[in-house]
Amino acid sequence: MTDKIVVAYDGSAAAKRALAFASALAQEKGAAVLIAHVLEWSPYSFLTPTEIEERHARRKEEMSRAETAILAPARADAEKAGVSVETVIKYGHIAETLCEIAKDAAASQIIVGRDGQSSLGARVFGSVAGSLVQVAPVPCTIVP
Repeated sequence: MTDKIVVAYDGSAAAKRALAFASALAQEKGAAVLIAHVLEWSPYSFLTPTEIEERHARRKEEMSRAETAILAPARADAEKAGVSVETVIKYGHIAETLCEIAKDAAASQIIVGRDGQSSLGARVFGSVAGSLVQVAPVPCTIVP
């Protein structure tokens, strides 16, 4: 069985650093990289049948755009580094969904980038990286 490293990826500069780190690590270990993009979504909305249909159509459009604009370039970058690459897009709470992805993939670790900003919002509500390290089912590496 091939070792698998999950990389949280949103196209930001921090995510690109995390992907570069994960690609180098995967190359060194002979591991595969699973690039995961999570679209934040809350199931706690009360919608009419028409709104549910519209929301479903919007979700499909968002996933298609994310695949083209975010994951395809990331996949190309990781493949240039010579590693085996898979991608996945899911909806949900970001940290929880990344944990589910890691469990489903039997990943050995999760790598996430940190943007280094210390805004009031991040201190009050927490960051994805901070939440992830508290709930991750496998070791989690935060790339500055």
